[in-house]
Amino acid sequence: MSTNVGVIKKSKVNIRTIVQIGMLSAIATVLMLFEIPLPFMAPSFYELDFSEVPVLIGCFAMGPIAGVLIELVKILLNLVINGTITAGVGEAANFLIGCAFILPAGMIYKHRKSRKTAIIGMAAGTVTMTILGCFLNAYVLLPAYASAFGWPLTSIIEMGSAINPVVKSLPTFVILMVAPFNILKGVVVSLITFLLYKYISPILHRGSR
Repeated sequence: MSTNVGVIKKSKVNIRTIVQIGMLSAIATVLMLFEIPLPFMAPSFYELDFSEVPVLIGCFAMGPIAGVLIELVKILLNLVINGTITAGVGEAANFLIGCAFILPAGMIYKHRKSRKTAIIGMAAGTVTMTILGCFLNAYVLLPAYASAFGWPLTSIIEMGSAINPVVKSLPTFVILMVAPFNILKGVVVSLITFLLYKYISPILHRGSR
């Protein structure tokens, strides 16, 4: 009898986790549609969105694997809704950048759940996302977008130079445009998650005990 009860409880937990992953993925996809341009910081195709907030909340509440699944479903749903201009290259890179943010945060928080480790995790995630984001933008995203729009890569560098005259090359574009953008995104998403998590976490954990 106890074995049957354990199987039923495990089944309910699995179903609840799947439902929560789907719910948070849907919310993240909707948030991804609302993008804020930052013309003072980077060219117009760099836009800030808050879709990583529900992903990070899910990562904290259900673990890093759940966070990766939410990130993946979010990217796939956005691909279905908006399509792609880079044959999926941009979407794959965005998935990797998103995972670079949530995985360090989720893994550190899972090790010891406290406000301090949450902050440390989000800071580590922001640094990791910034580093990987710079690398992927330089070697994957920017060349992919330049090819998709039929632009020479120098045109993108000129867009950056129009905002910050110090930008004269791809390395300076990445350091002065991409890095600050990702740092800002990491800080904003971390702050919103930190403020919301204590209210949302009890809802996600309801019935799990």
